[in-house]
Amino acid sequence: MIVNSRLNSQIVDKDTLQGLEEIACIPKPVVAEAFNSHSQLPYGLAIRHIRSAMEDFLDFLGFTNQQLHSRKLSRLEAFLMSANFSSIVGEFIATTIPKHCPNLAKNRHHNGHPDLVPSGVFTNDAAQHAHAGIEIKGSRYQRGWQGHNRERIWLMVFVFESNSAADADRQIASKPFQFLRVLGAQLEEDDWTFSGRSATSRRTITASVNRSGYDKMMANWIYDITR
Repeated sequence: MIVNSRLNSQIVDKDTLQGLEEIACIPKPVVAEAFNSHSQLPYGLAIRHIRSAMEDFLDFLGFTNQQLHSRKLSRLEAFLMSANFSSIVGEFIATTIPKHCPNLAKNRHHNGHPDLVPSGVFTNDAAQHAHAGIEIKGSRYQRGWQGHNRERIWLMVFVFESNSAADADRQIASKPFQFLRVLGAQLEEDDWTFSGRSATSRRTITASVNRSGYDKMMANWIYDITR
C-alpha cells in the first residue's frame, strides 16, 4: 500500500513510503520489562499466559500483514474499520489465553458474556451471562472503554497503537502495531456510566468505564510501556 504521508512535516517520496509500509508490517515486540509482577490476576491466570497470548497475536498480525504486502494489499489494521480491528484484537486474545491457561475457557455460548469463563464451571463452558470470568477488550483508547451494560465483571483491556483506515486521508505515516498497556480489575456496576444519545441518534446505547473504574484498572496495571 502507498499512502500520502507527511514525515517530520515534509512530503516524503514514493520509495520512502514503500519502505515505511514494509517496516510497518512487522509489529513491535512485547517488552519483557514492561510487565508488572505485582498485578493481581484471577482464576490462576499469570503474566506468562498473557504475554504468550500477546506474542501469538503479534505473530499472527505480522504473518498476515507480510502476506498482504507481498500482494500489494493494505495491512489488516489499515483497511478494516477501527472498531472491527479492535474486536479482532480482543477476540484473538480471548481465544488464545485458554491455550496457555488451562483454568480458563473461551465462552462457547453465542454472544455469551464474559469472553472467558472458569473451566468446567458451566456446561460445555457455555454461559449466556455470568459474573464469573474475564471480559476481554482491545482498544486504541487509553480510557473510556465501553460495554453494552453496566456489569459486575473482571475486565481486562489491551490498549494498542496502530494505523487505522482513516490515516491515509489524514496523511499519517505507516507505523507498526504495538501493545501499549494491559490493564485489568474487578469492576462493579457503579464503575460504569451509561452514555446518553440524542432523540434522533441511532447509536446503540452503551456503558463506559468511569473514573472509579479507570482508577481501579490503572492501580492494577499488568503491562505498560508508557511508564
